Amino acid sequence: MPGDTSIAETVPQNTSKVYDGTLEPEEIWWRDHQLWLQERGYQLRPRFSPGWIPSWKGTDKKWWECEDGLSPSIFRVLDAVRTSDGAMVSLKQISQSDHPYETEISMYLSSSQRGSDPRNHCVPVYEVLDVPDDPDMKLLVMPLLRPYDDPPLETVGEAVEFFRQIFEGLQFIHENHVAHRDCMNLNIMVDPKPLYPDMYHPHATDLKRDWSGFARHYTRTKEPTKYIFIDFGISRKYGAEEKSPREYPIWGGDKTVPEFHRSNDPCNPFPTDIYYLGNLIREDFLQSPRGVEFMEPLVSDMVQDDPSKRPTIDEVISRFAELRKSLSRRKLRSRLVDPEETKLLRFYRNTRHIFRTAYYIMARHSAVPTPKPVS
Repeated sequence: MPGDTSIAETVPQNTSKVYDGTLEPEEIWWRDHQLWLQERGYQLRPRFSPGWIPSWKGTDKKWWECEDGLSPSIFRVLDAVRTSDGAMVSLKQISQSDHPYETEISMYLSSSQRGSDPRNHCVPVYEVLDVPDDPDMKLLVMPLLRPYDDPPLETVGEAVEFFRQIFEGLQFIHENHVAHRDCMNLNIMVDPKPLYPDMYHPHATDLKRDWSGFARHYTRTKEPTKYIFIDFGISRKYGAEEKSPREYPIWGGDKTVPEFHRSNDPCNPFPTDIYYLGNLIREDFLQSPRGVEFMEPLVSDMVQDDPSKRPTIDEVISRFAELRKSLSRRKLRSRLVDPEETKLLRFYRNTRHIFRTAYYIMARHSAVPTPKPVS
């Protein structure tokens, strides 16, 4: 990152309205429950303490220059620190009336019985808190995660490992008779702990936790990590005997599902999950040449208009394994190219990539960075 980039430039600006850094109306709930959460072992940032006085008041500083000036990007999800061990966690509000199955399904997939399966890429739920003054509300306590492509994937091998993990993760979900129904790119995250050994500020994610500078991070090749499915708000769980359930269409984040555009009739949600993952790869990796064009035949089948013609997740995994075998080490270590990079930037990145790859080879870092299973 250029040395003349200021910390203030990394802070996203709120352009939808005039914003002065003070609490948004949606943040009041968190402030009013701060003491209760503290009693339960979760410390919120100073911004949410009762009687909070903005640190920039009475100074020459601007709100965007101060740690406590940042509001959450999603108000129903807030970061916290678990006081027992200092771990950074996420607290998610769940309205039982709006999402009656989310807590149940999240806990089912996160149970100790299923958590030991290495194919389980579902977000773990550490605890479910009953909100004392709202019987309809629960809080899910989960790890703090980052978007799957932040920081960006850099090599074909890193992309191949991402594909492998999301395919086996969906296989695990489907084998447990659950349809995710919204497994698009925003609902697949990455475990940041291997990449960011000292972690980072949860709402200025390029910065250190204490706001003192930029957070250091590693590549996935140097420190392999795990990808994780989140948000089971519109998911459904079925009995083992229900081989082809039917559900009325429900729109998730991806608005391109062909069967939803054709009809409002009930349809099988499992092929729709296949479409979501295929479309993720199509939109994020294939629409502009980046180096993973070998995925095109498989992805084309995954996003077919006719759901009945899409492969099952078992078939996807089998075909992907054959594709993986066809890739040379040189191909796997090649760089994912950003189609928008300038010639000068491409020269810089190519040069850096050559030296970095030489180091990875000498240090025996695998071209396909698979994380070690948790013992």
